[in-house]
Amino acid sequence: MIREKAATKLPGIPMLIFAIAFMLGSILWFVSAVRAHEAAAAITAIVLLAVVTPLTFAGLVAVNPNEASVVTLFGRYNGTIRDPGLWWVNPFTHRRRLSMRVRNFESSKLKVNDHDGNPIEIAAVVVWQVVDSAEAMFQVDNYQQFVSVQSESALRNLATSHPYDAHEEGQLSLRQSSQEIADALRGEIQARLEKAGVQVLEARISHLAYAPEIASAMLRRQQASAVIAARTKIVQGAVGMVEMALDELSKKEVVHLDEERKAAMVSNMLVVLCSEQNTQPVVNTGTLYH
Repeated sequence: MIREKAATKLPGIPMLIFAIAFMLGSILWFVSAVRAHEAAAAITAIVLLAVVTPLTFAGLVAVNPNEASVVTLFGRYNGTIRDPGLWWVNPFTHRRRLSMRVRNFESSKLKVNDHDGNPIEIAAVVVWQVVDSAEAMFQVDNYQQFVSVQSESALRNLATSHPYDAHEEGQLSLRQSSQEIADALRGEIQARLEKAGVQVLEARISHLAYAPEIASAMLRRQQASAVIAARTKIVQGAVGMVEMALDELSKKEVVHLDEERKAAMVSNMLVVLCSEQNTQPVVNTGTLYH
């Protein structure tokens, strides 16, 4: 496996000054040799001007901030230049620029089945950057395409491993456990991109919905679940209030109620507390007993 290493380089500014001075010196030498009718000196000056000067300029390479230059010599990896500025390397080497900046990748909307078999639409945003230029350049054919394909593959696998909604207490779901799902997605994508020299900084679901063919049915199911949960809460609160009222009446001895009157009181209070509409009082002038 190829790992990133620093390339051998020299400061570029002194080499640029040397190349310009050498070029001017060769021109002056050529002019003076022609004037003096010295053919050998003129040919030597032309050779130096045509060979040495271009090679000196060819070795110059400029590196921008958050950028790397991968250097190869005759098909062999020679190292990477990460320090920004002007540098000089072997002029026979081949240099390829590689961005080390943070990038975003947004997947397309994928249609998959969740853990329960329900068809859903899901998409994600992945924030990533190259951390090893040698692996990104030589371990995979196209690292940007590799990131997109592996990210979508990891997203599909995650969607099929978790349900859209949790049906049990403590169960992870795509809709409710957003942070846990994001961490799991980031870890799975990172494991797939490790060999490409890419670090995943963040991965989050950007779109999540039921597929159109079951969206209306699932919406009614969610509404029914919400109604049941609300009703359960109301009943629990009403029972607690009735129990508290009976305890207070008994403790303060406001009135003594037998079991039949307690049942009637409980029934009336539950109707008042659990009803969706305002209840109308009915004054009872009779008695429960004959």
